[in-house]
Amino acid sequence: MKKVTKAVIPAAGLGTRFLPATKALPKEMLPIVNKPTIQYIVEEAVQAGIEDIIIVTGKGKRAIEDHFDIAYELEQNLLHKNKLDLLEKVRASSKIDIHYIRQKSPQGLGHAVWCARKFIGDEPFAVLLGDDIVQAEKPCIQQLAENYERTGCSVIGVKEVPVSETHRYGIIDPESQDGRLFNVKRFVEKPENNPPSNLAIIGRYILTPEIFEFLDKQEVGTGGEIQLTDAIQKLNERQGVYAYQFEGKRFDVGETLGFVLTNIEMALQHPELQEDVLKGIEKILHDNKLPLK
Repeated sequence: MKKVTKAVIPAAGLGTRFLPATKALPKEMLPIVNKPTIQYIVEEAVQAGIEDIIIVTGKGKRAIEDHFDIAYELEQNLLHKNKLDLLEKVRASSKIDIHYIRQKSPQGLGHAVWCARKFIGDEPFAVLLGDDIVQAEKPCIQQLAENYERTGCSVIGVKEVPVSETHRYGIIDPESQDGRLFNVKRFVEKPENNPPSNLAIIGRYILTPEIFEFLDKQEVGTGGEIQLTDAIQKLNERQGVYAYQFEGKRFDVGETLGFVLTNIEMALQHPELQEDVLKGIEKILHDNKLPLK
């Protein structure tokens, strides 16, 4: 069995939930404290042992490529001023070998993954979405890769969500359970009514290359887009696809409230920021006469 050494990171979305901020800045470059969102995703892949990463971009996403490139003038300036800690942080993002391909028109997540088919070839691969950051002792995508090695089948990361929010996600209909691993009867994309469970697909996938046989058909699904979940369901009917309820805390940075709360929580995790952030929150509550519930 081939090990998972390649990853696809789709980053071609328009980021309409964050307008007007994303009119000129890719949503993937919006910072969580002092680091772009997409860097958290790339670092998870690298920590999990992924060797080759391809980012699927679109129009107006050049800032992503620039971020992971060498910034010679900036580095020389920091070196000259002896700001070595900052220099190391800047260099960290340019040490990762990343490939790029452009999705020429926004046709959905399934289409974005399909754009990477030649890079992937006939190997199993990871998909990591930038709308979700996962903090875990063992990288989330590594947990899925280990279960792929155990089962020989594609494995999808899932987490429980409130039933009222199931319409926002792909939802699994579990058939049986072995610990955190689920045998799945079907995958349903954004059910409007009567969701089969509250186990939602959360932005992490290990997929076998056979997925491209279904993505090749370019079939349009929910929202008039080519949905990855639809292709996964067809793959499930052929060779079986598992779901794994991964360990770790998931941060939803794909919508405004989650993004703001993630910034606050991660700022509180910084030893040098924690005390001042707490004082700032208390002052905001006091000045606006808001109760601390």
